[in-house]
Amino acid sequence: MLKKALEGVLNPTEASELYSAFDQIGDIIVVRIPDSLLSKKKIIGQTLLDAVHPARSVFYQSSDVSGDFRTRKLEVIAGEDKTETEYKEHGCRFKVDVEKAFFSPRLSTERKRIADLVQDGEVLINMFGGVGMFSIVAAKTKNCTVYNIDLNPHAAKLCEESVKLNKKLKGKIISINGDAAQVVREQLCDRGDRTLMLLPERSDEFLDSAVLATKSGGVIHYYSHQHADRRQNSAELSKQHFLQVVPVKAEIIGGRMVRAVGPRYYQTVVDAKITK
Repeated sequence: MLKKALEGVLNPTEASELYSAFDQIGDIIVVRIPDSLLSKKKIIGQTLLDAVHPARSVFYQSSDVSGDFRTRKLEVIAGEDKTETEYKEHGCRFKVDVEKAFFSPRLSTERKRIADLVQDGEVLINMFGGVGMFSIVAAKTKNCTVYNIDLNPHAAKLCEESVKLNKKLKGKIISINGDAAQVVREQLCDRGDRTLMLLPERSDEFLDSAVLATKSGGVIHYYSHQHADRRQNSAELSKQHFLQVVPVKAEIIGGRMVRAVGPRYYQTVVDAKITK
């Protein structure tokens, strides 16, 4: 859609350099622009603002997601300079600040998949829960208890605000601001029927904590980044890696390639039942 919207604005060579995808989050658009086209970022921003409704702001993402809070640098290139918005997904409402807390609309299918796996009565520990997307989608239809942990205080606060927006949740969500490893060690040992590890770049570092959090017979959803020559091989490589690093007996019960994150680089998930 982006390239089509910019026909007549960019020449064919410039259009070929443009990233084809952008994120629309409520009335905010976040776009990445290659260095070769930065001189035209205002034109790109205004064209997007005019073409996409109900967009009111367009931001250029000038850095990768980084740091313990998983944030990124954004620069307004069209419309209002506001980073807060409301996002809707799977019948849920979310308060989002695209600059202060990590958020990706690209995991919508995975959020629904996990929510469908959760059973009534389960305790779900979301170790890197962010603004509570996975947690709220699960609690929307299942009578579960979810501990949504995040180190970023802005994310924890936004999670609390989003819980209030969704008044008919069947489950209960407890938002905790803190280091996941410490919170698990001090409060949640052997509490989880299901544990989510939504920090793919550091999964191995926190795997011991995920095992500590999960009951024997419980399930860990282990997300990681895998390099693979072919995308269809990435899920199998992820399963092999998990079995090499998990410190307890584990049975693989599911898993998939979630999305491409770069050339021959994929985000994957392994669903594993552990025995302690």
